[in-house]
Amino acid sequence: MNSKVLARLALYSTLLVAALFFLAPLYVMLATSFKDAEQIRSGNLLSLPASLNFEAWALAWSSACTGVDCRGLQPYFWNSVSMAVPAVLISTAWGAVNGYVLSMWKFRGSELLFGLLLFGVFMPFQVVLLPMSQVLGYLGLASSIGGLVLVHCLAGMAGTTLFFRNYYSAIPKELVNAARIDGAGFWRIFVRIVFPMSTPILMVTLIWQFTNIWNDFLFGVAFSGADSKPMTVGLNNMVNTSSSVKSYNVDMAAAVIAGLPTIVVYILAGQYFIKGLTAGAVKG
Repeated sequence: MNSKVLARLALYSTLLVAALFFLAPLYVMLATSFKDAEQIRSGNLLSLPASLNFEAWALAWSSACTGVDCRGLQPYFWNSVSMAVPAVLISTAWGAVNGYVLSMWKFRGSELLFGLLLFGVFMPFQVVLLPMSQVLGYLGLASSIGGLVLVHCLAGMAGTTLFFRNYYSAIPKELVNAARIDGAGFWRIFVRIVFPMSTPILMVTLIWQFTNIWNDFLFGVAFSGADSKPMTVGLNNMVNTSSSVKSYNVDMAAAVIAGLPTIVVYILAGQYFIKGLTAGAVKG
């Protein structure tokens, strides 16, 4: 074999080993979730389940005790849906308008404002827990789904603005100037010209925001109430329940259920995510 074939084999072998390494925890979770308690105690961690037993999945979804109640993950799942969907849509739309203004309708101090806004991308969210809880209390949104939506919109605004602003900066200004000459105003230019060209970065932002919001634990545990806890908090309650007999199969099934929405999103829209990240990387 020539050197090119050997190099390609070495590359593919390395990638295969890396893929197996990163997929191993997912395999263990899936395999364990289909095993019964006896097989978990007597079997090997990497062994296949004797049969597809969905009892652990049913318990994790609807009747697994969490130490506080025995509702399972079902109410937490719908809380996360009620929180994530509006938060993703609002924060993405907000970021699109901000990016449009900061890239095509610049005003005095716009660059300074954008620089200050970038602090929100790198700022640790722990520092806003106390002031945010006070704001939610003033607004009457404490311990509610609406409060969590507001928190995630504010927390994601800096990142979504950064995405759209950088993307819109690459759009030829001649298009906007021509529309202005023809009498188009602020919103007409955005809706009819700029936004239809935003599909790549729109998909990136939607996927990015959904992943961050769905997987968030800090805001969920800090700002939610008894009836508004998201999926991550429900999963934490379940796996840390004070039970004399640990149900690892139920815990693994619950972890897979919690991660399924983001997995499905990346499977269905992963190609758009990659295209969006690389859009504008090469010109000419």
